[in-house]
Amino acid sequence: MKNLQSIALLAAAVLGVGAFFALGGQRWLTLDGLKAGLDQFLAWKAASPVLLGLAFGAVYVLVTALSLPGAVIMTLAAGAVFGLFWGTVIASFASTLGATLAFWSARYLLRDWVQARFGDRLKPINDGMARDGAFYLFTLRLVPVFPFFLINLVMGLMPIRSLTFYGVSQVGMLAGTLVYVNAGTQLAQITSLSGIVSPGVLLSFVLLGVFPLVAKAVLGWLARRRVYARWTRPQRYDRNLIVIGAGAAGLVTAYIGAAVKAKVTLVEAHKMGGDCLNYGCVPSKALIKTAKLASAMRHADRYGLAPATPQFSFRQVMARVHDVVRAIAPHDSVERYESLGVEVLQGYGRVVDPWTVEIEAADGTRQRLTTRSIVIAAGARPMVPPLPGLDDVGYVTSDTLWDRFGQLDAAPGRVVVLGGGPIGCELAQALVRLGSAVTQVEMGPRLMPREDAEVSDMVRAALAHDGVEVLTSHKAVRCEREGQGEEQGDGQGGAVRKWIIVEHNGVERRIEFDALVCAVGRVARLQGYGLEALGIPVDRTVVTNEYLETLYPNIYAAGDVAGPYQFTHTAAHQAWYAAVNALFGQFKRFKADYSVIPWATFVDPEVARVGLNEQEARDKGVAFEVTRYGIDDLDRAIADGTAYGFVKVLTVPGKDRILGVTIVGEHAADLLAEFVLAMKHGLGLNKIVGTIHTYPTLAEANKYAAGEWKRAHAPQQLLAWVKRYHAWRRG
Repeated sequence: MKNLQSIALLAAAVLGVGAFFALGGQRWLTLDGLKAGLDQFLAWKAASPVLLGLAFGAVYVLVTALSLPGAVIMTLAAGAVFGLFWGTVIASFASTLGATLAFWSARYLLRDWVQARFGDRLKPINDGMARDGAFYLFTLRLVPVFPFFLINLVMGLMPIRSLTFYGVSQVGMLAGTLVYVNAGTQLAQITSLSGIVSPGVLLSFVLLGVFPLVAKAVLGWLARRRVYARWTRPQRYDRNLIVIGAGAAGLVTAYIGAAVKAKVTLVEAHKMGGDCLNYGCVPSKALIKTAKLASAMRHADRYGLAPATPQFSFRQVMARVHDVVRAIAPHDSVERYESLGVEVLQGYGRVVDPWTVEIEAADGTRQRLTTRSIVIAAGARPMVPPLPGLDDVGYVTSDTLWDRFGQLDAAPGRVVVLGGGPIGCELAQALVRLGSAVTQVEMGPRLMPREDAEVSDMVRAALAHDGVEVLTSHKAVRCEREGQGEEQGDGQGGAVRKWIIVEHNGVERRIEFDALVCAVGRVARLQGYGLEALGIPVDRTVVTNEYLETLYPNIYAAGDVAGPYQFTHTAAHQAWYAAVNALFGQFKRFKADYSVIPWATFVDPEVARVGLNEQEARDKGVAFEVTRYGIDDLDRAIADGTAYGFVKVLTVPGKDRILGVTIVGEHAADLLAEFVLAMKHGLGLNKIVGTIHTYPTLAEANKYAAGEWKRAHAPQQLLAWVKRYHAWRRG
């Protein structure tokens, strides 16, 4: 229905423009035509001034709405016929109403198509217009150098409210309208349009248009002064940059600062390397590798070998995990960063004013350092649900699991994993493969809810195949404990018994366990860093702008503490923006770019994604088409015994531009890199099709997925003619 209406509206506009030129209307919208017809206009005015004013206004609205080349002449005519006051009133309201009609037409006819096709690229512009659209429009309206008809059409494509557009246009065009109407009152002395606005007047207009930009900069400067008003700025600074937290964001920030020869201090209260090295990415992947090998031994018959039950000491498995952490730790060590030029201080960092950080060492000694800029990179911690009885039964998180389980000779006999996100799924699968009886409890209707439903189904099937009992739509209600003393925790007996009670459709179920793993998410570390005293807003994370600045422009936040993603690679990505803006922001600031963010969950099969998936595209109203290639058809996957999973690519309808990719399968996270590169640099599927991929490799799946898209978009009509050509060639 809308398509028909759009076609009708466009046809009416084309017919209107065509009729205007066919009837010679352009003659009346010239300076000579206006002078020639001025006496007739004045006669009509004498006979019926109100009727002429309404008719003139209606024609002016039509000329502006159709973007015809005559708005200047119409404004001159308003002054010549109606005088300065009424001419200004008529021209001002008519031009604004006509501009709004052109704005509406562009919005109705083109905005959906433009946003669907270029939405990702336009996102920064859309965000800026949603935030400061009225300001930008006002600035453009003050400068007649910019074609007003073009402004009308472009603004129609942007996320600015119609009422805002009308009001700002009414005010913004008033100065220019006055100049032209006043010129129109002196029509007899005007010999050419170039004489109306001299270079000096044009320069004045430009300066008038620049004024809001200057005013905005001044207001920003005043706002910053107001923020800092209650603080005394140091006369000199001990450091250029102080970074609080030595996780991924903090380490990269400090490294960049030192690389550009700034004096940088990195403050860490606990372990260098942060959560990823000590509790997250590194130890979990080490455990997953051992668990995967144990599973392969049990299923060796898939490869023509005799299956075997792996014999191992769980304590030694956990010891290997710690060995892996120790092997990687030098990459993030105090010694390495000091060798790079970073001063590393062990202790708790707290911001006491916008330029001062107090560091409290483990022995209680304190020192204060002043600095030009501060980056808070405090990371996140596991979320612990407010579950009655939880403290009584005891639990582990992704932080404490490694030390607690490292003391066990055997894997915990019965494990309950709370949470169906990436961390919960990875740990559930690893533990069940190492011999634990695992029950996974997820309150939502499916595992990994941010992924498409088919991905969630595959992950659930994989976990169930390994022996995990997956309970979705089950809410943990409370925990109970029976008996006294220390529990074994390994399922080998003991006087203590523990249960978690879950509820599903109003029915409660008691699940006995030896170990309870809380994996329901992570929350930013916001306490203890002085944020409250400084009044820095927090909302689950530290509130920052697009430059990663907090309330104070010299205090930044990066990594998990800032969001919006909790990935090590995103933290490192943000660190570049935080470091560069903190050290060189007085010259040039950079907005953090989240347009291409990859991530992966290291279950078996792996799940990796970049950009949009189907459910996100639908939620955002983004038009897309899906191309899918099943890895079960890939030669290398068949040879490796990993012929399962798929590559799913979302593209702009009819185009090869990639909106997002989801890969499920062996080494999915590694395969994703090619698509990340393509999206980052604007390469489409045609480029991937034309790239040679080594045979036989899993990476060929990417090329075959691109080939599926190519096949679906083959030019069938052209191929039909080619078929006829070949038939003709055969005689």
